[in-house]
Amino acid sequence: MKHLFYLLLLLLAFMSFDSVNAQQRFPKPEFESGYEQPDVIVPEPRALSLEYFDVIILIIVLSLTAYFALKSRSRRGILLLSIFSLAYFGFYREGCICSIGSIQNMALSLFNDSYAVSWTVIAFFSIPLLFTLFFGRVFCATACPLGVIQDLLIIKPISIPKWVQKGLGLFPYIYLGLAILYAATATDFVICRFDPFVGIFRMGASFFMVILGVSFVLIGMFVARPYCRFVCPYGVLLNWMSRLSKNHLSITPSKCIQCNLCENSCPFDAIEKPSVDKEKLNSPKNIKRFKIAAFMIPVWVLLGGFAVSQAYEILASVHPDVYLAEMIIENPSLANDLENIDVKTFMSSDRSMDDLVKDAKIILNQFYYGSWILGAFIGFIIGVMLMQQFRYRKRVDFEPNKGECFSCARCIDYCPVEK
Repeated sequence: MKHLFYLLLLLLAFMSFDSVNAQQRFPKPEFESGYEQPDVIVPEPRALSLEYFDVIILIIVLSLTAYFALKSRSRRGILLLSIFSLAYFGFYREGCICSIGSIQNMALSLFNDSYAVSWTVIAFFSIPLLFTLFFGRVFCATACPLGVIQDLLIIKPISIPKWVQKGLGLFPYIYLGLAILYAATATDFVICRFDPFVGIFRMGASFFMVILGVSFVLIGMFVARPYCRFVCPYGVLLNWMSRLSKNHLSITPSKCIQCNLCENSCPFDAIEKPSVDKEKLNSPKNIKRFKIAAFMIPVWVLLGGFAVSQAYEILASVHPDVYLAEMIIENPSLANDLENIDVKTFMSSDRSMDDLVKDAKIILNQFYYGSWILGAFIGFIIGVMLMQQFRYRKRVDFEPNKGECFSCARCIDYCPVEK
């Protein structure tokens, strides 16, 4: 019994020592200099009350913008609101929370059960869409700091040919699809990583991002809102919602006198001219072309899905697990190279090489199906764009294109028709 008692004490001491070590994966270094490992300082999250305040400010700005655009028809009011939003959401809040980047949080939460999206992010994602559905793209007019900073820097805008606009207009759809794919697979938040104005708002960024931001600013002086028109993935969703809006900004409060001043005032080429007879709106030739283009949409969907799926391994190589697995498989000696930061990080984790290869295969499988969906989506958009080339709508006045109009109210100031 005496020996058993000593053995039990030894076992308890060993278990206690093991539990103490288990609390810290990497033991504190022992130095003769008397160095003590500092406590890890975790930055405090933004107070919940301040997050509520951000949402309230967003709702107030959007409500006032809708009032100035639809009711009082005041370009000056919209301009003052946009300056306030740039100061608050841009420089004070440093561009975060961003409705554009919230696409990624929503996608990750839908496809990853371990990720919980905050209600604030949900609000910043959904509220601008709801306002757009009822009042047009009022979010772009004042509340979006990325759009406002471009809008305020327009010096001498030039008109871009329609065929160039159509070609560049495909990129936001591709960008949206890639952003959702990379977010859904927990690979990266590419929208935030390549935000061209984050360096301006935060007064610091990498050299590449500084060059990217400066480039957009310089281009935006002559090509109005280049990011909004030809890059922004959230603009795709806003475009769709705005086309369904019933109460949208109108150029003239009463009958249009066809003076053409509004068309010249819009730097975004978002105002459509009245229809002319020579367009032959209902000609049999156009109807036949429209039907052929509509019939070809499923073909574009299949072609797009197949084409992009052939590049799924290239798309997946951005994921750190796939990248590391491919690197070690191609060069096994790297598994012992502790000078490589990627290998060193992996070796400090609990996973084995078999776990890494297994996880990489799962991710590759996700990218294979995801690339099919992405390609099908791009093919569908291409088919719809081609079909719209043969679709004409009769217009008797100058009208803003609901999908492309940013509700900036410049055209209102130029319209000579009194309220």
